[in-house]
Amino acid sequence: MKAIFLSCNQALLDEVFVEMKKLGIRGYTSWEEVQGCGTATGEPHLGDYVWPTLNSAFISIIEDEKLQPFMTVVKALDEANPQLGLRLFWWEVGGTF
Repeated sequence: MKAIFLSCNQALLDEVFVEMKKLGIRGYTSWEEVQGCGTATGEPHLGDYVWPTLNSAFISIIEDEKLQPFMTVVKALDEANPQLGLRLFWWEVGGTF
């Protein structure tokens, strides 16, 4: 099992969820308004008068075989919208009860 954490500009979140549904990734916990700034590029998303945009984020636990297809879709979405910002992180997790 993999835990995936994704943070992106709010404008991209619906598209990400559409792709998750296509891949059968159902369970997640999301945060609608989060602040952030990219490590090397991109503008801050702080929700203030200087930097008015915000990010959204979610975490999901998925089967190993769904990670690569999801990464492919997310990478394409990020490359098509480089000005918006999107980052995906994943790590190994144990089972659930």
